[in-house]
Amino acid sequence: MENFVKITISTQINTSIEKVWECFNSPEHVVNWNAASDDWHCPKSTNDLRIGGSFNHTMAAKDGSFSFDFEGVYNDIKTNESIAYSLADGRQILVTFEKSGDGVIVTEVFDAETENPIEMQQAGWQAILDRFKAYVEGAN
Repeated sequence: MENFVKITISTQINTSIEKVWECFNSPEHVVNWNAASDDWHCPKSTNDLRIGGSFNHTMAAKDGSFSFDFEGVYNDIKTNESIAYSLADGRQILVTFEKSGDGVIVTEVFDAETENPIEMQQAGWQAILDRFKAYVEGAN
């Protein structure tokens, strides 16, 4: 098994943990926030949120020049607390949801891939998490 560098990102979202959980896991919400920049989008999302279940989010450039599927299999799920999943290349991701005052701190710890610089991966994942925060705080 390969040893991956771990990267941690987080944000505080000022709403209920139930709303954060719903927007993070429901495909009808995921397609609205799952992109690192305005020139990308997530045209398709499926999610079978159970241990052994899988998800698949299509990430695509809006100009049609490039797309890829971000997919994995769930290893552990604690509703409104944490999600652990594996990617096809063996990388592991842990997402935690922690109540903090009137909001929720969402933290993602993930194994870095070896193709791109660590800083680029951290910035890209943080940009997606920041879009998630903006979406959830703006969603009704």
